[in-house]
This record gives sequence, structure tokens and C-alpha cells, in this order.
Amino acid sequence: MRWLKGLILAIILLAVLLIGILFAVNNQQTLPLNLIWIELPAASLSVWLLASLTAGVLLGMIAMSGVYLRLRTLLTRAQRHNQQQRKELDRLRVQEMKELS
Repeated sequence: MRWLKGLILAIILLAVLLIGILFAVNNQQTLPLNLIWIELPAASLSVWLLASLTAGVLLGMIAMSGVYLRLRTLLTRAQRHNQQQRKELDRLRVQEMKELS
């Protein structure tokens, strides 16, 4: 099963690499990028598109990090509360057993 998962992952990575190469080959025309206040030097269209994709992914990860940290804190707090509740339940069970004896 593990080798099948590795094989599928290798096929997917190979397909993504092939698509990336085809994308870069088909978008060779150079053009400057004008960002209103600054004009960046001319580069191929594939470079600008991949750079904007990378910037968008990084900005998305940064934007979601606050939500992730908040949820992680809530999870840790809930786990701590759960552990305290289990200790209390165990203590009450032992106390009940002692009272019955």
C-alpha cells in the first residue's frame, strides 16, 4: 500500500512538472510589469505569472496563520480542560468505590 501511495505521488509530481515546463515554454514573450508606482524590468510572462502565484500563496499563508494560531490555542485549552475533567471523574469513581466498601 505504501509503495502504491509513493507511485501515485511520483506520477502526480511528474505531471505537475511536465505541465510547468509546457507552461514556461508556451509563455516566452517578454513584457515589463507596470505596478502604477514602479515599472519592473521585462521578463517572460511565465516568470511574472509564477511569481504572482507564489506571492499569492505566501500572502494567503500569512493571512491564515492568525486563524491557525487561534484555533491551535483553543484546541490546547480544550485538551487541558478534558484532561482535568478525566482526572476529576477518576477521583470521583475512586471515592465512590471507597464509600461502597
